[in-house]
Amino acid sequence: MSSLFTGRTAESARRALSATLKSAGIDEAALDARMLVGAALGLDLTGLVAQADREITADEAERLEHLVQRRLAGEPVARILGVREFWGLPFQLSQATLVPRPDTETVVELALEILRERPASMPPPRIVDIGVGSGAILLALLHEIPGAFGVGTDLNLDALRTAKRNAAVLGLSDRAAFVACSYLDALADTFDLIVSNPPYIRSDDIATLSREVREHDPHLALDGGRDGLDAYRALIPQAAARLAPGGALIVEAGQGQAGEIETLMRAAALGVERPPKADLAGIPRAVSARKMPP
Repeated sequence: MSSLFTGRTAESARRALSATLKSAGIDEAALDARMLVGAALGLDLTGLVAQADREITADEAERLEHLVQRRLAGEPVARILGVREFWGLPFQLSQATLVPRPDTETVVELALEILRERPASMPPPRIVDIGVGSGAILLALLHEIPGAFGVGTDLNLDALRTAKRNAAVLGLSDRAAFVACSYLDALADTFDLIVSNPPYIRSDDIATLSREVREHDPHLALDGGRDGLDAYRALIPQAAARLAPGGALIVEAGQGQAGEIETLMRAAALGVERPPKADLAGIPRAVSARKMPP
């Protein structure tokens, strides 16, 4: 690989790397190349443009070669760099957390739509994120809703530490708490909004996932059991008990699962008032229900 980058300019290295990744069958080769070159040179997009003609050093070429080898071995760029943007915010990752994906922003979008329907005279909402992971959903919501307070639960202590670090980086530590427990087991209060991106991949389908996902995302955050619905069967009844009257539950769904999830919500005496919100690919992705006032 040294012959590919040694003596090149930043722009020439980016173009060469993009071609290499594309020939290896990697999606978004151009984006991956820009991010890897920027990481090796310590430059953001603006810096890469401004310094496009500068020759990369031998040390930078060596760093870039190391990053490229990891990418060619199937490691996602977000894992290599240890950070992923979600909702326009940077989130640090760990081995215990999923890489936040654009599809999950649909949950945030629907949550904000529902919360905007609350009367302005009501106090800021209290929010729970079940299986908080990196904190992406919870912290995106707290970033958008001044005064809101949120709790993130997770079984994995490393995930909770990661979410707590992200809260600190984003200046949200004073409005976020993190609790080690299964689903909502350790919480006794009621909440206005409960959100979750639970594991929903059918056990037999995990082997068919992309290499980036099946080899690098935590298995427990993927495996939803035989039909992919095990987590929903556990969390929906608990959420129904912890919602304040009028409060909403919003969960991410896998392809083809929205109808079955709505059935589970109705069985827990929650009211399904609106159709699922689709992601950019048109897949019903965010499913919601409300606890009806007495």
